[in-house]
Amino acid sequence: MELTDSLKHLLKETAQQLKGAAKRRFIAQTVVALGYGGQYAAERELGWNRVTIGKGIKELNTGITCFDNYRGRGRKKAEEILPNLLEDIKKLVDSLSPNRPNF
Repeated sequence: MELTDSLKHLLKETAQQLKGAAKRRFIAQTVVALGYGGQYAAERELGWNRVTIGKGIKELNTGITCFDNYRGRGRKKAEEILPNLLEDIKKLVDSLSPNRPNF
């Protein structure tokens, strides 16, 4: 199947509007429709990640959707990493200013 510029634009735009499992399903269905060499063509022509393509195809074949843990991403709060941080800062400040009352 030949990927024209207008088709590439449509596929890229559609994939960008989807998130998570829906995006992987769309990518997998597109790759399957492309046929033999579809994964390579999608990676090269559309810029889709080969790992995402593989994950989507596995989900499509098995019917099992992987759970996306978006809440688990990102930076953790300093209080979670260093539970004694506030107490340590208070001790440091108190030790540097002896005239300051303790709270």
